[in-house]
Amino acid sequence: MDIRSAQQLAWDNKLAKGFNTTDVALEFGLLTAEVGEAFTAWLKRLPDFGEELADVVLYVAALAEMNGIDLESEVERKLAKNRDRVYVRDERGVLHRIETPGGAGDGAGSPR
Repeated sequence: MDIRSAQQLAWDNKLAKGFNTTDVALEFGLLTAEVGEAFTAWLKRLPDFGEELADVVLYVAALAEMNGIDLESEVERKLAKNRDRVYVRDERGVLHRIETPGGAGDGAGSPR
């Protein structure tokens, strides 16, 4: 399944069930709870870890839809941006993103 289809199906389910479709702050709170559940499932090696990760993806997809964002296009763009970034390790072995001609590294953020 592609991301765009998952985003639409997650949204359709929210509409059909009468779930939140307007309160972005609430949706972020619910997403945070789902991330916590996924972490707990991973930490305790529970069999529903994958399902909890899926919940996280569906909440992110719903947030994208609530805000008019084409998540599939954004993920594609971000993957390309990350692919083009260049990193070097310092003397302690810590990765640092470096500036490249063309702006692939902006000096901020994490190595993702």
